[in-house]
Amino acid sequence: MPTPKAEETGRRILEAALALFRVQGFDATTMREIARESHVATGAAYYYYPSKEAIVLDFYQHSCAEMQPKIEAALDGVRGLEDRLRALISVKLAHFEPNRGVLRSLLRNGADPRHPLSPFSTETAAIRNLDVDGFRRILVDCGLRIPRDLAPYLPGVLWFLQMGVIFFWVIDESPRQARTARLLDLAVKSAAFLIRAASLPLMRPLRKTAVELIRTVQGEAV
Repeated sequence: MPTPKAEETGRRILEAALALFRVQGFDATTMREIARESHVATGAAYYYYPSKEAIVLDFYQHSCAEMQPKIEAALDGVRGLEDRLRALISVKLAHFEPNRGVLRSLLRNGADPRHPLSPFSTETAAIRNLDVDGFRRILVDCGLRIPRDLAPYLPGVLWFLQMGVIFFWVIDESPRQARTARLLDLAVKSAAFLIRAASLPLMRPLRKTAVELIRTVQGEAV
């Protein structure tokens, strides 16, 4: 178990790295600069974090853990799917607000699923799976009938919706990201409406096509 001093040193390195990423970007920042800003030797910085990617992955993991109680509190007593979606995604936007610049510096890497920092990579799979499971939980007793053929895929679809909102938020230059707030409101309303409509019997052929589309994107045999 790390000593309090080791934990404090690791935290200092992490915070220094995030500060540098905000100002000069991820790619332009070096481990040597991170060590200097955190007042540790370069070798010591590499001892705690073997790479810049390891620092960001630790940031992701810390953020994921820190958000769980915030999400639970935000969802407490919230019943409808639309309100649950809005609350869930809003917690994440609020949590990442201080590090919005860090996320912007990672956009190029995030688009490549082979990059370890991409939300679609193997390295981030555990975080992604936990996130998708959060959407699975808010679908339970959400006031909408979820079609059985669509139910296994819906959490992942809602996760993609969230990622679209976050991407837009990262690049949104409107005052206080007001356009993102509007986008989120429209997105959760649209999602709830489409799920409600999908449960109608006459929508079964369209659901079948939608499931095939999702499975194709996921690389499953159809």
